[in-house]
Amino acid sequence: MRTGRGIVLLTAAIVSGCTGEARTVTPAVPQTAPRSDSDRRIPAYQANFYQIGQGGRYFGWYGCAACHHERADPVRNLADGTWRHGGGFAAVYAAIADHHRGADYGRVIPPEQLWQITAYVRDLPTHTPEKRRRTSIDQSAEPQGDAWRGPL
Repeated sequence: MRTGRGIVLLTAAIVSGCTGEARTVTPAVPQTAPRSDSDRRIPAYQANFYQIGQGGRYFGWYGCAACHHERADPVRNLADGTWRHGGGFAAVYAAIADHHRGADYGRVIPPEQLWQITAYVRDLPTHTPEKRRRTSIDQSAEPQGDAWRGPL
């Protein structure tokens, strides 16, 4: 009897362990931009390491790093945490989706990927040089865009 109870408790502990990396695959993925910085969907992306990591992958895939690397001029350096259009989640999302000259990323990048990229960009100021190096090594085998221009 005790063994069965121990297995149940161990299983419950394992299942509830890592909420910071929870991966939700449901029809509830965002189909629209955040309504404001108090949008209730934001924590599911901003406080989730998996979503932030996916945003980092898309940041590389879409070629964002070509202009927004850590040695970029201050206007383009996203790691300093100073953003021209504001640093709130909704403002950063809008800057990515709507404020690029000659690019309509909001029309060609799926909303969920924009949410993930936004979470990653807002997380950049917390990245230490060691974390940036580790991320670079982890993503070295990933596809990298020079400057993404949209679907072929």
